[in-house]
Amino acid sequence: MSDPGSYRSYAGDDMITGEGVAVEVPVASVAARMASGAIDVFVTLVVLIAGVFAIGFVAGGVSDAVIGILFIGLSVLAFIVLPTAVETLSRGRSLGRMALGLRTLRDDGGPTTFRHALVRGLVGYVEIYLLLGVPAVIASMVHRRAKRLGDMAAGTIVISQRAALRLTPPPPMPPALMPWALSADIAALPSGLTVAIRQFLARAPGLSPASRHTLGVDLLASTLAYVAPQPPPGFHPEVVLSAIVAERRRRDLDRLWREEQLRGRVLPADPLTR
Repeated sequence: MSDPGSYRSYAGDDMITGEGVAVEVPVASVAARMASGAIDVFVTLVVLIAGVFAIGFVAGGVSDAVIGILFIGLSVLAFIVLPTAVETLSRGRSLGRMALGLRTLRDDGGPTTFRHALVRGLVGYVEIYLLLGVPAVIASMVHRRAKRLGDMAAGTIVISQRAALRLTPPPPMPPALMPWALSADIAALPSGLTVAIRQFLARAPGLSPASRHTLGVDLLASTLAYVAPQPPPGFHPEVVLSAIVAERRRRDLDRLWREEQLRGRVLPADPLTR
């Protein structure tokens, strides 16, 4: 049986939210990233020029060694410290990304942290400023998610917030398998496997017959390890997969609804929501 984690590659550019819900992520285009990057570079150069004038104004009469230290500090501030601080405090945004409606997220869709911003800043200094942005442009053009080297090192992705997120529609419950699914013990599926099944069911009509059959059988074999008793014989793998995912989703939604109802009875009402 295949490792469920290996099915993450079937999910394309989707991210996982909640109970295995696949979200089709609007990855930022290379053009949008280049435009936002140009704005950020311009802002950095403005900071550098202003810093040079400030050093020249206050450094009269000091030694060359001190001036050299000041210029090194200014470079670190402009190229690393300020971009990292802005991206950390704004949760994945810079001035350029704000202007273009972009945001940096972790590969799993979560918000970035100081570590992600620092890695992106350090690698960005090399690929954007020292190498004139050539590696960043090439990497973004060849990577399927338009990642530059800093994104690859940090495990991040840049998305467009102005494009609507599209939820992959959940599979329907096949009526013929509803009695079995309602009584079966269906454990929570690994997120990667859940997303792989949903993407496979949504895209199965566009696959070749051989690939469609192979993937369906392979996914079902991995999924049945979480199901007891086994489904009735004679049903197509896609029908069984649809029944399992639909029933698992129904149970998760029921559980969340019960938890919300219990929370409402136990906790006092929020006066701000009245």
